[in-house]
Amino acid sequence: MYSHTSHGITISVEVEYLAPGLHDYGPDQFAWAYHITMRNSSDEVVQLKTRHWTITDGFGRAHKVNGEGVVGQKPRLQPGQKYTYTSGCPLPTPSGSMSGYYVFVREDGAPLKVIIPTFSLDLPDPGRVLN
Repeated sequence: MYSHTSHGITISVEVEYLAPGLHDYGPDQFAWAYHITMRNSSDEVVQLKTRHWTITDGFGRAHKVNGEGVVGQKPRLQPGQKYTYTSGCPLPTPSGSMSGYYVFVREDGAPLKVIIPTFSLDLPDPGRVLN
């Protein structure tokens, strides 16, 4: 698991490789699911507004993805509350990485840049791949 805390908001990431047949990205794509938990340990109510990703393949080619919310949601987190979602990432190579940040806002409108820890996208040991 990967984890990072910024402004009292902890982002934790778990990654799993999706074997061919377990995804719809196409036969020449490698794919991973990533499960993200956002936990608000601050004393303030915060709401996620935007996401900003850099996805890098095994050749070092970087692709930027920016957008509103995550999986169609802009969760509002009370102190002590958490939110979990799952998404996916295809790559043309068997390894790569993802990194980035979220922008949350406090109730007074002040933005908070919350770092997403860099995480690896690597093929697992062949004996551990779920088919």
